[in-house]
Amino acid sequence: MGLFNYDSKARIIAVISLLIVTPAGFYSKFYNGPASVWVNNSFGGLLYEIFWCLVIFLLFTWIRAWKIGLAVFFVTCLLESLQLWNPQFLNYIRSFFIGQAILGNSFSWSDFIYYFAGSITGTLWIFLIKRNT
Repeated sequence: MGLFNYDSKARIIAVISLLIVTPAGFYSKFYNGPASVWVNNSFGGLLYEIFWCLVIFLLFTWIRAWKIGLAVFFVTCLLESLQLWNPQFLNYIRSFFIGQAILGNSFSWSDFIYYFAGSITGTLWIFLIKRNT
């Protein structure tokens, strides 16, 4: 059978993928070049979706890729909608970088397009990992 089984190979590839996607996602928040507003606010949403798809896959390699993508899309759409609600405890969480990165700070209908594209990309990424391990 070899040194690594399916789960460990898939997890190693998922970790390597996260080591690429995570810094790219953080960098998108600080990018200052051409189209920086789009990269900071929209493209980062696509990377955010891919990140969460890979994290869920890393923890639960047996779940089908499309289910992970759908769940991530649903939860991030819910989080986007929470941006319309501004109770004191959510505003406190959003006052920190990580809280703002996870919960966001302003609602935008266009974000749903990037969440959809990111979930599809994350689903395909997981599918490719599963197919090649």
